[in-house]
Amino acid sequence: MKGSIFALLGGAFITLQGVANSRISQDIGTWQAATITQLTGFVTALFILMFVRDGKWKRLTKVKPLYLTGGAFGAVVIYSNVTAIQYIGVTLSIAAILIAQLSLTFIVDGNGWFGVAKQKMKLPHFIGIGMMVAGVVIMR
Repeated sequence: MKGSIFALLGGAFITLQGVANSRISQDIGTWQAATITQLTGFVTALFILMFVRDGKWKRLTKVKPLYLTGGAFGAVVIYSNVTAIQYIGVTLSIAAILIAQLSLTFIVDGNGWFGVAKQKMKLPHFIGIGMMVAGVVIMR
């Protein structure tokens, strides 16, 4: 249940972040909006970390360097979301983003990338993605 709640919160905040960033970028530019978003996200995360004080900083040395690039992906995520929203609107952008996320997660799960357990993708999974794509085509 906790996982579902956090997933719903994450999805809601991704949408809100995209809309806010799109509005910010109209005033100052897309990369500037991405910079502000990354900075405020860093400050917020740092504040929460300092408040929680879980004392696990030493574990940072155990993280594979490839995985440390995850934050850099955020800049591309923000830029792409903002640009998509400006061109095709919020609803269509989020629908396309969800399809892209699910498609890539199928590849990650199917190949066991990043240390996740390999998952066998079955026909219902592909039908679901196909239905989502059809939905986006209909919305367009």
